[in-house]
Amino acid sequence: MILLDNVQKRFGPKILFENVTMQFDPGKRYGLTGANGAGKSTLLKMLGGDEETDQGSITIPGNMRLGVLRQNHFEYDKQRIIDAVLMGNKRLWSAMQEKEHLYTQEITDEVGMRLGELEGVVGEEDGYTADSRAAELLIGLGIPERKHNDTMSSLSGGYKLRVLLAQVLFGAPDVLLLDEPTNHLDLESIAWLEEFLIGYPGLVVTVSHDRHFLNAIVTHVADVDYQTITVYTGDYEDFVEQKYDERKKAEAQNAAAKKKIAELQQFVDRFGSHASKSKQAQSRLKQMDKLEVKDLKRSSLVRPFVRFEFEKPSGRDVLRMETVTKSFVQDDGTTRKVLNKLNLNLNRGDRVAIIGPNGVGKSTLLKLMVGALDTKDLMGEAPTVPDDGTVRWGFDANVGYFAQDHHEALGRTAAGTNAFQWLYQFDKLRPQEEVRGVLGRLLFSGDQALKDTSSLSGGECARLLLGKLVLLKHNVLILDEPTNHLDIESIEGLIEGLQLFKGTVVFVAHDRHFVNSLATRIVELTPSDDGAKVNDFGGSYEEFLERFGRDYGRKA
Repeated sequence: MILLDNVQKRFGPKILFENVTMQFDPGKRYGLTGANGAGKSTLLKMLGGDEETDQGSITIPGNMRLGVLRQNHFEYDKQRIIDAVLMGNKRLWSAMQEKEHLYTQEITDEVGMRLGELEGVVGEEDGYTADSRAAELLIGLGIPERKHNDTMSSLSGGYKLRVLLAQVLFGAPDVLLLDEPTNHLDLESIAWLEEFLIGYPGLVVTVSHDRHFLNAIVTHVADVDYQTITVYTGDYEDFVEQKYDERKKAEAQNAAAKKKIAELQQFVDRFGSHASKSKQAQSRLKQMDKLEVKDLKRSSLVRPFVRFEFEKPSGRDVLRMETVTKSFVQDDGTTRKVLNKLNLNLNRGDRVAIIGPNGVGKSTLLKLMVGALDTKDLMGEAPTVPDDGTVRWGFDANVGYFAQDHHEALGRTAAGTNAFQWLYQFDKLRPQEEVRGVLGRLLFSGDQALKDTSSLSGGECARLLLGKLVLLKHNVLILDEPTNHLDIESIEGLIEGLQLFKGTVVFVAHDRHFVNSLATRIVELTPSDDGAKVNDFGGSYEEFLERFGRDYGRKA
């Protein structure tokens, strides 16, 4: 059991947690939900010992081992895969590294004594079987032995996550702390992770904005809102219903109390000075004292208002890609063909989801689409162009691009600017009030619009990039992982905006609720030795799953 007692935490003037007392129980799986900036990742860091409380305490039994899966899936890119797993036992890894270093030194008596101490540590941590145990974990997680000595950088995001999970499990944890574990994972990897966590016997606490993932794995929801943490039993849908009902009940009780107080006060004002009515007036004053109007704090979870409009529609034939081939040189000097003689047409009004495993070429496909334009404003880098074949945009296609790397996309044009200045630079003929209005609808109201772009969170970066698409009124939107880092309410706001959009949308997303809510056409890329194979299906995501019998992403 993890116990929080009177925990308080703030960043500057902003209070994240105030007098929070609660517990996380063994064997339960908790989903941490709340708005961007509400304190979810901060709470996870405090649980993992990476962040201190301002006041109060977090008590974790001394025999309870923690395994922390953090957001940075690229931290170990230079390490061998097997070594990344061994790092899961910090005491053993440190001893092994120090031993290796000391054997390069002159062996003095002092060095010899230290080597003996380190051998003792290795023995206590069962270090002589460490390589075989780590290899067994990796093989069980679908990473073959021939890959174990390769660097982490050779793996796609989904398989990096599996290595990092093997790293966490190598430390034999009783508790798993997971920060956005589904970010950058393909649908198949998310389904695998769900199955693993459902079978995990220990305590799980995870931050996630993927409602399908939460519905699949959690037994409880710990809602970070109103500067506190409230635990609800059930999955995410159960939580939403319970929270809504509780809020409505509290508001109704307040409204009834206010109405009754007003009626009692009216009687006192009317008859309080009359001797014959004075006792009744005093009685009503006592009734008023007993009535309670609770102070209902404002929720930090607010849905942005996203609306994409355009002044002129594109032609019916929006895009043609004919026999497009694209290859890349890999780290080992070999050439990998990503796409081979791909043919794809877009029609006005299509909402196309590009799906497939990580590394198959989904983002490359989007970049090839955008690379056929003048991409200085869209990408700020050299365009991605095909090795062979043609990419042609149709008549009056006005294309907006949302890059997967939010901070990088902002950084190219954001140096020394605040949110308002960054957005205003793209259309300085637009009235400043209109730009402010766009920002306000995307939750950058008041001083938030003056926040320096270098200090924006991942969710804020994503909303600001969406603001650019709203401002410039494109009739075609190309979106690469737009839901990463957005909280659930922001994802819902984006879904509403895209459902109402009359133009053409092409997107890559691993959030199944997002795909299922929007897609009218599915383009699936599957890997092969000679470039990705294309399965182009006209229909919804559910229809696609049913038609082709795919086993990932269906369960909610």
